[in-house]
Amino acid sequence: MRRQHFKLPAVVLAVILMPLLLLLAVCSAGSSKAAAAGFSESWPYKAEMLHSSQIIVVEAVSPRAQTGRLSLLQKVDGQWISILPGIPVTLGSGGIGKTREGDKRTPSGVFPLGSSFGSAADPGGLKLPYIRTTGQDYWIDDPHSVQYNQWVSYSGNPDLHWQSYERLRQPLYKYAVILRYNDAPVVPGKGSAIFLHIWKAEDKPTAGCIAMSESNLLKLMRLLDPALSPAIAIGVSG
Repeated sequence: MRRQHFKLPAVVLAVILMPLLLLLAVCSAGSSKAAAAGFSESWPYKAEMLHSSQIIVVEAVSPRAQTGRLSLLQKVDGQWISILPGIPVTLGSGGIGKTREGDKRTPSGVFPLGSSFGSAADPGGLKLPYIRTTGQDYWIDDPHSVQYNQWVSYSGNPDLHWQSYERLRQPLYKYAVILRYNDAPVVPGKGSAIFLHIWKAEDKPTAGCIAMSESNLLKLMRLLDPALSPAIAIGVSG
C-alpha cells in the first residue's frame, strides 16, 4: 500500500501557527521585562551580601546597548539615596553580559570595587587608595598565564613574557578604578582588566570597561569611600 501525503493549505497553517508565534513574542517581551525588573530588585540584596553601603548602578536599555547611565547611591538610615545621578557612560561594543575574554562585553552583575590608579599624579580629594602607574605596569589578559587578570610590574620586554597584556600607563587610564571582576577566584578566559576610566568620546564604545568624561570620573572617584565597601551593579534598566 502506498502512503498518501497530505499538505495543509497555507491559510490553515497560518491559522494554526499564528497563536504560537504570538505566544513566543509575548514570552520574549516578558522575559526582557523580567530581566530588567530582576536587576533593579536584586542588586540591593547582592550589595547587602557584600556588606556594601555605597554602590554604583550602571543601567543599559538592552543587553546590546553600548551606552548607559551611571548613578552613585549610598545607604542612609536603611534607605538607598542617590548622591550622584545620571552620568552618561559608554559600555563594551558587544553590550553587557560578559562571558569570555575578548567578547567586547561589559560584565553584568554586582562586584566590589578595588583601588584607583592613573598615569597622572593623585588628583587630590580621594578616599580610595591611588597608585600612579609607570611604564613598567601591566594588566595581564593572557589566559594561559598564571598572572592572568592581575596587575604586574615588570622591567623586561612584555612581548617575551605574555601573549597579551594592557599597558596601564596610557591616556584612557589617566584616572581609573578597578572593578573586582573575575578575581575570587580568577577563572582563565572569563575576562580581565575591567575598569572605570576616561572615554575616547561619548559615542565610542569600549572593549568591555565602563567609560565616562574625565570630569564625571573625578566627581565619582572623590565620592567613593572604602569605609563603605563600595560596589558596582551593572544590568538592564526597567
